[in-house]
Amino acid sequence: MTMKKKRANSEHYIWGGNCHGWHLLKNDRLSIIEESMPPNTSEVKHYHNKAQQFFYILRGSAVFELDNTTLHIGEREGIHIGSQVIHQIRNEGSTNLEFIVISEPTSKGDRVIIEQTKTK
Repeated sequence: MTMKKKRANSEHYIWGGNCHGWHLLKNDRLSIIEESMPPNTSEVKHYHNKAQQFFYILRGSAVFELDNTTLHIGEREGIHIGSQVIHQIRNEGSTNLEFIVISEPTSKGDRVIIEQTKTK
């Protein structure tokens, strides 16, 4: 069934204690999620064996650590992260960070954690 997707009609979940995600598309081959991270939060440092990901920032500014390189990605900018690349996203700003993350294939069950989240 085809339907218009938005937060209100998408499966919601909470991660990292106070970050939010909404599954806009969820299947074994492709995952599209809208996420929101409050100030001073971060994802765990990890990599995916199979999944490649593309992050597109809607609001705020993200700090990505990729294989020990730090990149700042602003609004209306994106970043592709290939499989096997160790990465972490952080919100070091003073407002919520909102972004879309696309994973192909889905990253569910494909994450290898390197380091636990360090929230400020």
